[in-house]
Amino acid sequence: MKKNSIAILILLLVVGWGLYDYSQSNKGQSATTTQPQQTDGIEIGIKKGNRAPNFKLLNLEGEEVELSDFIGKKVILNFWATWCPPCRAEMPHMEKIYSKNSDEVVVLAVNVTSSEKSSGDVQKFVEDFKLTFPVVMDTDGNVSGKYLVYAYPTSLMIDSQGIIREVYLGAMNEDMMKKGISNMN
Repeated sequence: MKKNSIAILILLLVVGWGLYDYSQSNKGQSATTTQPQQTDGIEIGIKKGNRAPNFKLLNLEGEEVELSDFIGKKVILNFWATWCPPCRAEMPHMEKIYSKNSDEVVVLAVNVTSSEKSSGDVQKFVEDFKLTFPVVMDTDGNVSGKYLVYAYPTSLMIDSQGIIREVYLGAMNEDMMKKGISNMN
């Protein structure tokens, strides 16, 4: 009985240390994330009503894309992976929404490349699904870590001012996306 108690205590300490270490390492990872000036009193964060944290990632062509590039448009910020069945199921819906509304809505698809077998899988996926919206690669997992993404897909509906209006865990269909877009300015 004593051995089990000691083992459980050690396990709890290791898990606690791991969580602490993870949170501390994410604090110092600002090389790929940048914060806009907070001038309007809206807190920067990942909850509904927060200003979405800004970040820069490379797209498939190697060009920098920054979330703040899309201020003035509604954004569906989607975290996904090629091996994720629900991600695969929602991509045709994302493409349909983007192709019909690209003048006012951007789908910014953040591939969590750190979870992929190879970055070539991402290019093949984009070609297979004929995706035309921006796809960026989170190669080290810093951005998905900053947004506390623990389920794939995760999507945030961000209004034209950069404010998070809704957070969805799991696949969305076209109707859900339309409803989310209609609730944003």
